[in-house]
Amino acid sequence: MLNKLSESIALKLNHEFGDDYKIYTESVKQGLKEPCFFIFLLTSSQRQVIGKRYFREHPFDIHYFPKSKEDKNEEILDVLDRLNDALEYITMDGDLLRGTNIHHEVIDDVLHFFVNYNLHVYKEKDTADFMESLQIGSGLSKG
Repeated sequence: MLNKLSESIALKLNHEFGDDYKIYTESVKQGLKEPCFFIFLLTSSQRQVIGKRYFREHPFDIHYFPKSKEDKNEEILDVLDRLNDALEYITMDGDLLRGTNIHHEVIDDVLHFFVNYNLHVYKEKDTADFMESLQIGSGLSKG
């Protein structure tokens, strides 16, 4: 499910920004092409609500590396505006997920856009195969 969630964010970013912006979900050692986004899942958590229902929290940090060398701040603010609107809602498996706890930071000329996608899940219990029949015998044996 986490891969689908990351893919859904990438699809929404691609829809908003187009193919001119590279989107990474894995670390890149060489050949970083700017402008680009990195999608990182931070520390996720899960807690049982009741029975087989669980609440999962998925905080993401989306890094944006600007292309401009001179007007980085202006470009970052423009992208930030678009991210606020684009990532408020994403679609995963036909379901609409709302981003919460949206905030940002700029560190070393890189925009860090934080958003949580939290959801309830229902865990199906595995059904065990039952025995068809069981015969139990009792008695004394002469030995």
